[in-house]
Amino acid sequence: MEKFEGYIFTALCSTNFLISCLLFSKVTREQREPYMDEIFHIPQAQKYCQGKFNEWDPMITTLPGLYLVSVGVIKPVVWLADLTGAVVCSTAMLRFINLLFNCGNLYLLYLLICKLHLREKTRTTSRRVLSALSLSTFPVLYFFNFLYYTDAGSTFFILFTYLMTLYGCHKASAFLGACSVLFRQTNIIWVAFCAGTLVAAKMDETWRAEHTKKRDEKSPPSQVPLSFSGAKKVILFTLEFITSPSHVKAVLLVAWPYAVVGVGFLAFLVLNDGIVVGDRTSHEACLNFPQLFYFFSFTLFFSLPVSLCYYRALRFLQALKKQPLFFLLITAVSLFLVWKFTFVHRYLLADNRHFPFYVWKRLFQRHELVRFLLVPAYVFAGWNFLDSFKSRSLFWSLAFLACLLAATVPQKLLEFRYFIVPYLMYRLHMPLPSLPRLIVEFVLYTAVNAATLYIFITKTFHWPDSTATQRFMW
Repeated sequence: MEKFEGYIFTALCSTNFLISCLLFSKVTREQREPYMDEIFHIPQAQKYCQGKFNEWDPMITTLPGLYLVSVGVIKPVVWLADLTGAVVCSTAMLRFINLLFNCGNLYLLYLLICKLHLREKTRTTSRRVLSALSLSTFPVLYFFNFLYYTDAGSTFFILFTYLMTLYGCHKASAFLGACSVLFRQTNIIWVAFCAGTLVAAKMDETWRAEHTKKRDEKSPPSQVPLSFSGAKKVILFTLEFITSPSHVKAVLLVAWPYAVVGVGFLAFLVLNDGIVVGDRTSHEACLNFPQLFYFFSFTLFFSLPVSLCYYRALRFLQALKKQPLFFLLITAVSLFLVWKFTFVHRYLLADNRHFPFYVWKRLFQRHELVRFLLVPAYVFAGWNFLDSFKSRSLFWSLAFLACLLAATVPQKLLEFRYFIVPYLMYRLHMPLPSLPRLIVEFVLYTAVNAATLYIFITKTFHWPDSTATQRFMW
């Protein structure tokens, strides 16, 4: 069975790569010149190809991981194939690096699904393979496989980091995590998440042992208590755990490689005087709490085929009926956060080439009350998100939510690319959906990909003050 599954997956990888190559060829023929952020990334990578490692474009805000990997892949190929001239480190050759990352992401997603859903391994071959394929074509990620952006490589190293954590290879995981930070500095949050899963496992073990002794079955370790007394209990336990030398020692013995990466990142922050390299004016952190609500809504839309059903909607209505005060409080807090902490980045309103521009203009700017009227939808989307984690342990869920907050809330700009990694982490940890649901999910992703690529290629336009061709994109 495993041998047959291997053949199926290999054929799937080959087909996926072939189709992606055909799409890549079409995109590159239509858009030969660097586009959008590529006008910074491609010239910088070409400088690295020429050995000019001391030259840096101050408009670039990420570390040079993408350029280093590109040079590391391209230079041996150029030498073996004896290539010369304009083809070396050309726009097309640099973009092709992300197609290789796409293949890697498909394989890593498959391995992660096999590892995370090990108990279901005997009867879910088609579901595992289709899940991996579907997630590798996740529209926001898949689109950027055809341009020279950091997203494909950043996602690859984060997925690889987490896979190594699950296999207990913590030194390798920490090294790969450091590589991911070279693609995007905020990936340190997901390196911290990998370390957090180890801490969470220790805390769950201790929590379970304590409650077994007390024979307290009211708050099983797999559920987050939805009461003030339950929250108080968790907070007191957490404080007791982190102040216990024996527990801290047990965690550090396992998680020290991640701590080394964390210390190195802190040193970078001090020496760099902040997290952003290059142009800092456009990347200022703030407490943009509605970003979390946008992420919940984004997640609800893209996971709709696999997360929502009649019974879950019914459970939500039952929860509203059983805990009306709790949901009223959540709604009131959400309204306050939307009122006081909504920030709008100048890029969001100024650049009509991005889809978020139209989301904001045609939805949020329709009327000043729209952002408040959407709060009930945010509450449902958030509940649906948390309900998907019922099978996960208490402290794993808290670690994930803490990292999700850190990855979304400080971002002033509404940019769907920032949601790629947290969405994939969410989707990977959901119970493995049924085959019909996976087929619907794959059809949805394929339709969105077809629409976005069609719009990018064919629906061009020009700005009044520029002759350059403009295109719509994520």
